[in-house]
Amino acid sequence: MVERDPIYLTPKGMAKIQEELRYLKEEKRQELSEYMGSAIADGDLRESAAYDEARMLQSENEMRIADLEELLHRAVVIEVEEGDNATARLGASLSLEGPDGNEVVFNLVGTHEADVLEGKISDESPLGRSLVGRSAGDSVQLELGGNAVKYLVKDVRFE
Repeated sequence: MVERDPIYLTPKGMAKIQEELRYLKEEKRQELSEYMGSAIADGDLRESAAYDEARMLQSENEMRIADLEELLHRAVVIEVEEGDNATARLGASLSLEGPDGNEVVFNLVGTHEADVLEGKISDESPLGRSLVGRSAGDSVQLELGGNAVKYLVKDVRFE
Protein backbone atom coordinates (compact mmCIF):
# COMPACT_ATOMS: atom_id res chain seq x y z
CA MET A 1 0.00 0.00 0.00
CA VAL A 2 1.30 3.44 -0.94
CA GLU A 3 1.61 5.85 2.00
CA ARG A 4 0.00 9.18 1.10
CA ASP A 5 1.11 12.59 2.33
CA PRO A 6 -0.87 14.08 5.19
CA ILE A 7 -3.31 16.91 4.51
CA TYR A 8 -3.06 19.73 7.03
CA LEU A 9 -6.29 21.41 8.12
CA THR A 10 -7.37 24.00 10.62
CA PRO A 11 -10.04 22.92 13.13
CA LYS A 12 -12.61 25.04 11.21
CA GLY A 13 -11.59 23.42 7.93
CA MET A 14 -11.97 19.94 9.43
CA ALA A 15 -15.43 20.81 10.78
CA LYS A 16 -16.50 22.16 7.38
CA ILE A 17 -15.42 18.98 5.60
CA GLN A 18 -17.10 16.79 8.21
CA GLU A 19 -20.34 18.76 7.80
CA GLU A 20 -20.23 18.44 4.00
CA LEU A 21 -19.66 14.69 4.33
CA ARG A 22 -22.57 14.38 6.77
CA TYR A 23 -24.83 16.32 4.39
CA LEU A 24 -23.87 14.21 1.37
CA LYS A 25 -24.39 10.94 3.22
CA GLU A 26 -27.51 11.74 5.22
CA GLU A 27 -29.43 14.28 3.15
CA LYS A 28 -28.17 14.30 -0.44
CA ARG A 29 -28.26 10.50 -0.73
CA GLN A 30 -31.91 10.54 0.36
CA GLU A 31 -32.80 13.31 -2.11
CA LEU A 32 -31.12 11.42 -4.96
CA SER A 33 -32.81 8.19 -3.95
CA GLU A 34 -36.21 9.88 -4.11
CA TYR A 35 -35.36 11.44 -7.47
CA MET A 36 -34.24 8.04 -8.79
CA GLY A 37 -37.46 6.46 -7.49
CA SER A 38 -39.64 8.98 -9.28
CA ALA A 39 -37.64 8.50 -12.50
CA ILE A 40 -38.12 4.72 -12.25
CA ALA A 41 -41.83 5.17 -11.59
CA ASP A 42 -42.16 7.17 -14.83
CA GLY A 43 -41.70 4.03 -16.90
CA ASP A 44 -39.31 3.03 -19.70
CA LEU A 45 -35.76 3.37 -18.34
CA ARG A 46 -34.10 2.85 -21.73
CA GLU A 47 -35.10 6.33 -22.88
CA SER A 48 -35.46 8.13 -19.56
CA ALA A 49 -33.35 11.29 -19.36
CA ALA A 50 -34.46 11.76 -15.74
CA TYR A 51 -33.21 8.27 -14.79
CA ASP A 52 -29.88 8.84 -16.57
CA GLU A 53 -29.49 12.18 -14.81
CA ALA A 54 -30.35 10.64 -11.42
CA ARG A 55 -27.72 7.92 -11.94
CA MET A 56 -25.12 10.51 -12.95
CA LEU A 57 -25.89 12.71 -9.91
CA GLN A 58 -25.78 9.68 -7.62
CA SER A 59 -22.40 8.67 -9.05
CA GLU A 60 -21.02 12.21 -8.58
CA ASN A 61 -22.28 12.27 -4.99
CA GLU A 62 -20.63 8.92 -4.21
CA MET A 63 -17.34 10.10 -5.76
CA ARG A 64 -17.41 13.27 -3.64
CA ILE A 65 -18.11 11.19 -0.52
CA ALA A 66 -15.13 8.95 -1.34
CA ASP A 67 -12.91 12.01 -1.89
CA LEU A 68 -13.94 13.55 1.43
CA GLU A 69 -13.45 10.28 3.30
CA GLU A 70 -9.95 9.97 1.83
CA LEU A 71 -9.20 13.57 2.77
CA LEU A 72 -10.39 12.99 6.35
CA HIS A 73 -8.36 9.78 6.54
CA ARG A 74 -5.20 11.72 5.66
CA ALA A 75 -6.11 14.87 7.64
CA VAL A 76 -3.90 16.23 10.36
CA VAL A 77 -5.56 19.01 12.34
CA ILE A 78 -3.21 21.77 13.40
CA GLU A 79 -4.08 22.77 16.95
CA VAL A 80 -2.92 26.06 18.42
CA GLU A 81 -2.37 26.65 22.12
CA GLU A 82 -4.07 29.65 23.75
CA GLY A 83 -1.79 32.69 23.63
CA ASP A 84 0.40 31.11 20.94
CA ASN A 85 0.58 34.20 18.70
CA ALA A 86 4.28 34.64 17.99
CA THR A 87 4.75 33.64 14.36
CA ALA A 88 2.47 33.00 11.42
CA ARG A 89 1.83 29.43 10.37
CA LEU A 90 -1.15 27.30 9.38
CA GLY A 91 -4.23 28.60 11.20
CA ALA A 92 -2.88 32.13 11.65
CA SER A 93 -4.77 35.28 10.80
CA LEU A 94 -2.45 38.12 9.74
CA SER A 95 -3.39 41.78 9.63
CA LEU A 96 -1.17 43.65 7.19
CA GLU A 97 -0.92 47.38 6.58
CA GLY A 98 -0.16 48.55 3.07
CA PRO A 99 1.76 51.64 1.98
CA ASP A 100 -1.55 53.50 1.61
CA GLY A 101 -2.47 52.78 5.24
CA ASN A 102 -5.22 50.32 4.30
CA GLU A 103 -5.35 47.08 6.21
CA VAL A 104 -5.83 43.64 4.68
CA VAL A 105 -6.34 40.36 6.53
CA PHE A 106 -5.14 36.96 5.31
CA ASN A 107 -5.87 33.64 6.96
CA LEU A 108 -3.29 30.88 6.41
CA VAL A 109 -5.08 27.60 5.77
CA GLY A 110 -4.36 24.21 4.24
CA THR A 111 -4.60 23.75 0.48
CA HIS A 112 -8.06 22.14 0.68
CA GLU A 113 -9.46 25.11 2.63
CA ALA A 114 -8.09 27.91 0.43
CA ASP A 115 -10.59 30.48 -0.84
CA VAL A 116 -9.03 33.71 -2.06
CA LEU A 117 -12.37 35.54 -2.09
CA GLU A 118 -12.70 34.89 1.65
CA GLY A 119 -9.06 35.81 2.36
CA LYS A 120 -8.14 32.17 3.04
CA ILE A 121 -4.68 31.67 1.56
CA SER A 122 -2.97 28.28 1.29
CA ASP A 123 0.22 28.13 3.31
CA GLU A 124 1.75 26.37 0.29
CA SER A 125 0.91 29.13 -2.22
CA PRO A 126 3.57 31.72 -3.11
CA LEU A 127 1.67 34.36 -1.11
CA GLY A 128 1.19 31.98 1.82
CA ARG A 129 4.85 30.94 1.85
CA SER A 130 5.89 34.61 2.02
CA LEU A 131 3.71 35.06 5.13
CA VAL A 132 4.72 31.89 7.03
CA GLY A 133 7.14 32.68 9.85
CA ARG A 134 6.30 36.39 9.98
CA SER A 135 5.62 38.18 13.26
CA ALA A 136 4.05 41.50 14.21
CA GLY A 137 6.40 44.30 13.17
CA ASP A 138 7.91 42.40 10.22
CA SER A 139 7.74 43.88 6.76
CA VAL A 140 7.00 41.67 3.82
CA GLN A 141 6.99 42.30 0.09
CA LEU A 142 4.03 40.62 -1.58
CA GLU A 143 3.43 40.03 -5.27
CA LEU A 144 -0.21 40.97 -5.79
CA GLY A 145 -1.62 41.26 -9.27
CA GLY A 146 1.83 41.46 -10.84
CA ASN A 147 2.94 44.31 -8.56
CA ALA A 148 5.35 44.07 -5.66
CA VAL A 149 3.87 45.84 -2.64
CA LYS A 150 5.51 46.22 0.76
CA TYR A 151 3.30 45.51 3.78
CA LEU A 152 3.84 45.77 7.52
CA VAL A 153 2.60 42.85 9.64
CA LYS A 154 0.44 44.54 12.29
CA ASP A 155 -0.88 41.46 14.05
CA VAL A 156 -0.63 37.67 14.02
CA ARG A 157 -3.35 35.80 15.90
CA PHE A 158 -5.01 32.43 16.07
CA GLU A 159 -8.76 32.09 16.43
